[in-house]
Amino acid sequence: MKKFINEPDNIVNDTMEGFVNAYSDRLKKVEGSNVIARKAKKGKGKVGVIIGNGSGHEPACIGFVGKNMLDCNAYGGIFAAPGPDTLLEAIEEADNGEGVVVLISNHAGDVINSKMALDMAEDDDFNVAGVILYDDIASAKKEEEEERRGTVGTLFNYKITGTYAEEKHSLEEVVKMAEKVRNNTRSLSVATVPGTSPITGQKMFEIADDEIEIGMGVHGEEAACNMKMDTAKNIAKIMCDKLIEDKPYSDGDELAVIVNGCGQTTYMELLIFFNEVRKYLKSKNIKVYKPGIGNFVTTQEMGGIALSFCKVDEELKLLWSKETDAPGFPKLLP
Repeated sequence: MKKFINEPDNIVNDTMEGFVNAYSDRLKKVEGSNVIARKAKKGKGKVGVIIGNGSGHEPACIGFVGKNMLDCNAYGGIFAAPGPDTLLEAIEEADNGEGVVVLISNHAGDVINSKMALDMAEDDDFNVAGVILYDDIASAKKEEEEERRGTVGTLFNYKITGTYAEEKHSLEEVVKMAEKVRNNTRSLSVATVPGTSPITGQKMFEIADDEIEIGMGVHGEEAACNMKMDTAKNIAKIMCDKLIEDKPYSDGDELAVIVNGCGQTTYMELLIFFNEVRKYLKSKNIKVYKPGIGNFVTTQEMGGIALSFCKVDEELKLLWSKETDAPGFPKLLP
């Protein structure tokens, strides 16, 4: 393992110190806590939106704190959910008097700790609500979609729901928006090489040199199936077909698209892959709206691509495309 780190036990603290110093014009670390927050809080009368997640996936989710995105990110250790006390601190920081929505990526530790934090917040008289996000079609059957993992498709929610909350909607309305985005989103990943834990130096899984794994999770969870390595065109077709069938997406739909690199995959590869996705969707008379292409939710240096679709209407298009100063979110392509 070759990584530019110091002491393994200090990886998270060193990362966050570097991040906050790099973006000190707009972000801060809440004193005495593991919470990244906006330096200037949003105005009164606006619902707060937060997320808690493990470190090791950067820029997720610290990079998605900012105007028209999240108010706070409560972070844990490497691939470890933050504790309920940390999440409660994020809720307190994000509260502007109108309540706070906690977006919960569907992983066991995140769900358990978030529910505990919500109970604690209610005991302290905060107006709060949680929305569990799930989008990974490989992790459970369609009829059991509430058991699916949260993966890169949660980024649609951070942006769209975060922007919606800036517009003085009620807590109940923000919750409904988060559910609408989640229900329109599907994701699937493919891995080419494993990542390594920066703590232990061990590979997260094994994969043959001539194979890829379809459906790998963001922590190295078991894939749905293996196949031989193929061209970008053929892999894009396979992934698109699975996503289209699952929703289903259909003729005339318009989709926001994310092509996410898992850490090692180059921008060259992401662009080639996106272009094959675009061409294939066009052949199905499905339009692409302002794609996000880059490394957003990573697994250290794991090689691979996560593809995510969100069906958008005119309201969602406006919210998805509205400018943000969150450092990890791209300037969307035309």
